[in-house]
Order: sequence, then structure tokens, then C-alpha cells
Amino acid sequence: MSRVRMPVMAGWFAGDGDDFRLVGTRCTTCGSVFFPRENDLCRNPGCGGRDLAEVSLSGRGRIWSYTDTRYRPPSPYVTNPELPWEPCALVAVELEAERIVVLGQAVPGVTVADLAVGMEVEVVPGVLSEDAETTWTTWHWRPTGVAV
Repeated sequence: MSRVRMPVMAGWFAGDGDDFRLVGTRCTTCGSVFFPRENDLCRNPGCGGRDLAEVSLSGRGRIWSYTDTRYRPPSPYVTNPELPWEPCALVAVELEAERIVVLGQAVPGVTVADLAVGMEVEVVPGVLSEDAETTWTTWHWRPTGVAV
């Protein structure tokens, strides 16, 4: 039986492979960009705009900060308690064009020892978890020049 691929958050990313991208919104009044996306009103406290346009975000950026997970996160994060916990690197990336910081996991196999503040990374499709029926998809950050 084949698993159904489902995004962990609908509307936050789109595409697959070379056309994979994060999706945010831009206020048409002040130009502020948001991720996660905003659907109701501009989050900029100096703007009262309510017209938000969907935009594809930069696929590259530079590491602003990073850390690793050494423990199973608490609820509401869902993990399978039957499986051993596998640590991963968490990365905060300042997007190239938008200059906003987006968090995410590093690609599997990349550890904090492989990362440095200021290092260029790119967004790639990833898998958060799988169960018998579903592959839960997300995004990962990959240092440029490293194969998935």
C-alpha cells in the first residue's frame, strides 16, 4: 500500500523538487512580507492593510542561528513513542530577499557541527514523519552545494 503525501501545514509551501518553495503573503498597502502566511490583516502595527497577496518566498538565505534537539519535544508536537527519538538540527534562516527569519529542520544527516552562522542554505522538500497511511511533508534547510 502506498502512503498519501500530506503537508504538515496546508498553504505554507508548494511544489516538489526544483520548483519547491515556501509560500507567504505580502501586504499590498505597506509591502510587509509574512511567513507563516497571514490571511486576514497586515501584522505590521503601523499599517491597517487588509489586502494580502500570496507570494513565493526566497529559496535561499543565510543561517541566523541554529541548535539541536536532544530530547523528544512535548505535546502538542506529535512523535511516535514506540520509536527511538532521533535528534535533528533546527535552523533559523534569514531569507535572501525578504530579510525575514524562517525556522525549520536541517536536512537529515546535517548536524550542528556542519553549520555556521552566516552559512548559505536553501529550502528543499522534506519529510517530518510517516505512519502506515501518510507521509507528512514539510521543508528542510540544506547547506548549498550538498545533495539531498
